[in-house]
Parts: sequence; structure tokens; C-alpha cells
Amino acid sequence: MVFPANQAVLLTGASVGIGREMALKLAGGRGRGTRLALAARDAAKLEEVAALCRAAGAEAVVLPTDVSIESDCERAVARTVAAFGGLDTLLLNAGQDMGVRLDELEDSSVLERILRVNYLGPAWLTRFALPHLKASRGRIVVVSSLAGLTGVPTRTGYAASKHALHGFFDSLRIELAGTGVSVTLACPDFVKSEIHRRALGADGQPVGKSPLREERIMTAADCAALVLGAGAARRRMALLSLRGRLGRYVQVVAPGLIDRIAARAVARGH
Repeated sequence: MVFPANQAVLLTGASVGIGREMALKLAGGRGRGTRLALAARDAAKLEEVAALCRAAGAEAVVLPTDVSIESDCERAVARTVAAFGGLDTLLLNAGQDMGVRLDELEDSSVLERILRVNYLGPAWLTRFALPHLKASRGRIVVVSSLAGLTGVPTRTGYAASKHALHGFFDSLRIELAGTGVSVTLACPDFVKSEIHRRALGADGQPVGKSPLREERIMTAADCAALVLGAGAARRRMALLSLRGRLGRYVQVVAPGLIDRIAARAVARGH
């Protein structure tokens, strides 16, 4: 299903990876006439993405934003509405990973930093965007993770933040019944993306390299297409890999098996 045309979209985490690919797809074919508000911390990279989007025929504005700061979230929504006269779709993609066992963690602030980016940021953005989304009977599309549905070793804080994300948006979906606003949770498996190189290590600094065998995992472009398709269809949840779809059912009857599969996947890097 093609994403609707002429949408005013606020997209977080738009400078690299899945977010960048979603911006380019929205600008260049999935949803012609899309007006894009591109939010991320790196203004220079946002400008590069915005230039590509404009070259493809889309309108794009750059919003340097740190989603871990509530006032930045409020400002991003306000500037989007000021630029486009409203908001049709909130695409919540910004994320922060970790890559360390809890008993090896030296800097406890890692847990708070992940929670602020992965859970509080989306919650704040949604709160500020909600009046505008109700007016347009719009969409909230959340890039979550299979880690929001199960445990993942070396990613305790990350998995916790994604579980919180699911609890928040599953509850919000019930509150929004009858408003015309849809809530889609998209759950990728491992994806070839900058998030793995930027994962926080034991000392609270980015690890600098991906621990994954990236030739064996989904590309950011493929993931972006699946996320946009799920959002366009207003699906409740989209599990973006066969392993994720099978695991959802196995977890009910054999949770210990899922624990072993998760541990093996992290050890093998795919």
C-alpha cells in the first residue's frame, strides 16, 4: 500500500539509517507532494537529506532536535505546524541502542539516556502533536523493535525502553478510539543501520563498530519500505521479519526457547 500523497509529516531520526531512507522514499515516490519536517541532532546531515528530498520534488524543512529534551520536542511540533499549516503523520524513528551486559556497565546514566530517547521523546512528541493529528485524523507510526516484545542480552536498557514504548502506544490507541487517529507499531529485527555503531558501551560512549554480520540482515531501505507500508495501511502492529512473526507465537508456549534464540542471535550477529 502506498503512503498517502500531500501529507505533512514530522519524521524523527531523519539524518541517517531508516529515517533517512523513509524521508527519501516519501519524497521520491511513496506519497508525492509530501511536506517533510526532518528532525535529528545532526543539522549538517539533515541538510543533506533535505536537499535530496527537495530534488525529488518534496518540500522539506530542517529541524535540529534532540528528542531527549522535552522543549526540543515541543518546538519541533510547533515549527512543523507553522511551516505546513498542520500535521498528518508523526513518524517516530529516533533511537539509541546499547551493547553491554548490565554487570559490565560502568556508567549508569546509559539507562536514563536510552529511556529519554526511546520512550520519553516519543511520548513528549505525541503529546504535543495530538491536537493536530486529531484535526487531520492522522497517523502515528512508531519504529519500535522486536526487543519491545522479548528480552535481548546486552541490551537490557534498550529492551526496557521499547517495552515501555509498546505499553504507552497500546494504551494510547485505546484512548484514541473514535478519533480517526491510528497508531502503528513497526517492529524490525536486526537492521543494517548506524544505531549499532552508535550503541553505548560500558563507559557510556559509542562502541564505534557494529557487532552484527551486516551482510546477513535487513537493509535500512527495505526496513523503511515496510514501515511506510504498515503506516499507510494503518496497521496496529507490523513484525518485519519471519523470525519475529514466528517468535511472537512461540513465546506464548515456549518462552525459554525464545530466550535461547535471542541469546544465539546476539552471539552470531544476525
